[in-house]
Amino acid sequence: MKLEKHCLFALMALAALLPLMVSDQYLLHIAIMVLFYAVLASSLNLVVGYVGEFSLGHTAFLGTGAYAAAILSTQYGWPIWATIPTAGLLAALVGVIIGGITLRLQGPFFVIVTLSFAEVLRLVADNWIALTNGPMGIAGIPQPSWLGDSGNLAAKQFYYGIAWTLLAITLYLSFRFVYSNAGRAAVAVRENRYVAQSIGIRPLSYSMMALVLGALLSGMAGGFYAHYISFVGPEVFRFAFMVSMIIMVLVGGKGTLVGPLIGALLVTFLEEYLREAKELRLSIFGLVVIAIVLFLPRGLMSFVIQWRESRQANALKAQASLKAEGRTA
Repeated sequence: MKLEKHCLFALMALAALLPLMVSDQYLLHIAIMVLFYAVLASSLNLVVGYVGEFSLGHTAFLGTGAYAAAILSTQYGWPIWATIPTAGLLAALVGVIIGGITLRLQGPFFVIVTLSFAEVLRLVADNWIALTNGPMGIAGIPQPSWLGDSGNLAAKQFYYGIAWTLLAITLYLSFRFVYSNAGRAAVAVRENRYVAQSIGIRPLSYSMMALVLGALLSGMAGGFYAHYISFVGPEVFRFAFMVSMIIMVLVGGKGTLVGPLIGALLVTFLEEYLREAKELRLSIFGLVVIAIVLFLPRGLMSFVIQWRESRQANALKAQASLKAEGRTA
């Protein structure tokens, strides 16, 4: 717990210093996308890593938040500080509805039904032209008025600050959940649902908490994405976003709070580097996932976990040897 807490503080402190050291707009854009994907990956990790259910419908919450922020901003004139929290709350409401249906299922049934919900919402966004503008999407999402006179660099720094704040909120809420009784109960459900039930843990209740929290965070990320890109279309529900989130969680290490951050950093830079490969990107990412699953099933955080476990084992051996020496003396 302490090691993970210190790592999170260190990473967030380094991220807070980045705008002071970097003035290149392209690098700031990449950094903003890293923070955005870190929020998404962390929110998905609550379900995949701590509940143990492999959801393929997390884009439903991302898209709900993005469209909510876009509609509230363009049609009702809401400012960014109001649209992002509201987008998260609406996504959480969708999470309650979807979770109430899907969390009663297990295994491949859960995977297929969650994917179906995301696809249904994509079709709704594609065909409800009066509300979502159909395939054309919602363009021209207004920016804060003062950004127009501040220049592009100031705008990038402003959105970087918002993305950093969202990630800080995400990590705080995730940390509080994971190391609470509810988080420990969710892990117990992940390890063995039937044993958890036998000691009085209700799998549906604690799995629902994790899914709704993940939906809330993903919805806020979607609201931020709408304002930053200034456009939202049905593609936010597509499987490409889901693939990126899954790879980030698996590469970094599911079931840890630091893993999705590392995965978001590596995968975002890899996506930029492979941009010229176009359609081959998914094939390359598929090979990366296969390699990770085969050789590093715990992700890159497995090295840290192994080091910590070996250190604890050595400490226990040292204590045992000291006790044995004391007895012989």
